[in-house]
Amino acid sequence: MTHHLHKLLASLVSAFAFGSLLISSCPLPASDKVASESSNSPAIGSNLDGFSLTDYQGKEWKQNEFQSKKAIVFAFVGTQCPLAKLYSSKLVELERQYRDRGVAFVAVDSNVQDSLAEMAAHARKFGFEFAFLKDPAQELANRLGITRTPEVCVIDGTSKIRYRGRIDDQYGIGFSRDTVSKKELVVAIEAILKNEEVATTTTTASGCLIGRGPRDLAKSESIVTYAEQVSRILQSRCVSCHRPGEIGPMDLGNYDDASAWADMIVEVVDEGRMPPWHASEAHGSFKNDRRMPAEEIAAIKNWARAGATRGDASKEPAPLKFVEGWQLPREPDLIVPMSDKPFEVPERGEVKYQYFVADPHLTKDTWINGMEIVAGNPSVVHHILVFVREKGSNQRGGGGLGAERGFLAGFVPGTRVEAMAEGMAKLIPANSELVFQIHYTPNGTAQSDLSKVGFMFADTKSITHEVQTTSSVQPNFRIPPRDGNYKVTAMQPEELPNCDLLSMSPHMHVRGKTFRYTAVYPDGNREVLLDVPHYDFNWQTEYRLSEKKKMPSGTRILCEAAFDNSTSNLNNPDPNAWVQWGDQTYEEMMIGYFHISVPIDPSTGRAPQIKKARTERPTPEQIFAMLDIDGDGKVIRSEVPKQLQPIFDRMDKNTDGVLEKTELPK
Repeated sequence: MTHHLHKLLASLVSAFAFGSLLISSCPLPASDKVASESSNSPAIGSNLDGFSLTDYQGKEWKQNEFQSKKAIVFAFVGTQCPLAKLYSSKLVELERQYRDRGVAFVAVDSNVQDSLAEMAAHARKFGFEFAFLKDPAQELANRLGITRTPEVCVIDGTSKIRYRGRIDDQYGIGFSRDTVSKKELVVAIEAILKNEEVATTTTTASGCLIGRGPRDLAKSESIVTYAEQVSRILQSRCVSCHRPGEIGPMDLGNYDDASAWADMIVEVVDEGRMPPWHASEAHGSFKNDRRMPAEEIAAIKNWARAGATRGDASKEPAPLKFVEGWQLPREPDLIVPMSDKPFEVPERGEVKYQYFVADPHLTKDTWINGMEIVAGNPSVVHHILVFVREKGSNQRGGGGLGAERGFLAGFVPGTRVEAMAEGMAKLIPANSELVFQIHYTPNGTAQSDLSKVGFMFADTKSITHEVQTTSSVQPNFRIPPRDGNYKVTAMQPEELPNCDLLSMSPHMHVRGKTFRYTAVYPDGNREVLLDVPHYDFNWQTEYRLSEKKKMPSGTRILCEAAFDNSTSNLNNPDPNAWVQWGDQTYEEMMIGYFHISVPIDPSTGRAPQIKKARTERPTPEQIFAMLDIDGDGKVIRSEVPKQLQPIFDRMDKNTDGVLEKTELPK
């Protein structure tokens, strides 16, 4: 029996890697259902009787210019909407496919907040070779029943509306499929060209609500205004991300843009999609908790419904000040580019992890109390990790625990940067070099990237604690097809030194469902540190504790995760596939990163490093304790990884589905 228990223990031993990260996803409504027409939408089969709009270059376009066409595809896009950006390249491809078959494509921007200059930049970036019209009063959008971007409406040669809705089912809220299973726009076009009925005439489009700006509701009795209430809420909860150059797709730091996005803001905060936060309130208190209180949500809803009024502009708070180009509180002391030249990202295909070695030219030990990686081209950068290694080493990453068990700095979707607390810093040893690990994802057009990392130097005399990053990792799993709740566990193989826990960063890929951290203390007691019941691959938050938590010497960190490989997971690339560990998004990972501070020994100027795992053979009791996930003194069959349950069955002599300590060998 001891032999079998040791085989079970082997399933908990960690291996090391870091996964690919899905590119952006914005706070958008999810739907994959065929929708009925709303009461305000023109009926399928009704006519569009003429339009006249100008494009971003000032040219006027009228409907009769397309009278020779067999069909017109009106594609409503926005320059700031992430889904509209994803589909812009696809619209270009479709236009080229159908231009010689009598089909015209017309892009339309109905957002009041999108300027002509922004439209021009969007057209250049994605290579629009067709008309791109401005619909400033939403006249055409209203006549066609369009409410979101991206959304399309197709009329035939007789000006009858034949289809309205999404382009296809490849991209949606928080998911990006490798292949398309439903091509509604293409099916509609082909039916029109063949003089056939369109099978599906309406679908629900996912996307950003069209920005219509403030409404004149002079009789409103609302006392909520942008100047006195909403601007302060947005500054507190939103502007750090929703500003130029940051991950948020719109600028919420000024009234004009905020009022234009008012309806969209209401939708996402009311449904809890924004601000993004996925940790359960039952465990832990976190200083970066983004949840918006009910009274703030109510204020925003009242403001929007009353017309998104500005109020007395003199009462608006001063704009928040940021360091241009950085989240750091000040300009970095050292900026290190990944290379002396950009990396060229192809239009399509799978790009393996790229590694770039850079010399920071640090001739003495250097303490860093603030660091930030800036992706040169976020549209094609999935993630970046920066490691430290000895100069001239052939290791891809640095350090005694292995490259992917710990890292110096990281960039993932949703990364928010802040300086370390007083007295804390990370160490870059003298004469080290940096290794950038970058995962690129082609987006349909050839791109280039030159990413960089910036460092804030700390005063060596002020450092009392070294910040170290490590993890609990489980690479030994194989997720069965269509399994909606496949559970995996990982126990940190090393014992922690006397330290404080600062934060936790769970990582899985698109099948990730739940994640939990538990401290296993030397006395056998356990404490749940973080529970993430709804893991979101697109917002890989570092959960920073409100107060650092003491970890006695000998503590280990247990991580538990579940994966959803079923058809109900819209992110799932292939529910029929067996899934195991791998770098790419269609593969999976299970890593529980965490960050600790370790006191520095004044006599050496260095902090103790994490102890290596025990070299002696662990006792059956120690193995049993590691397998006993809930700490109830029993190991039930569901607590054992599925691939090892046959071994459990052989050990369970009385076949009651429970392994107790009394069954262990003496």
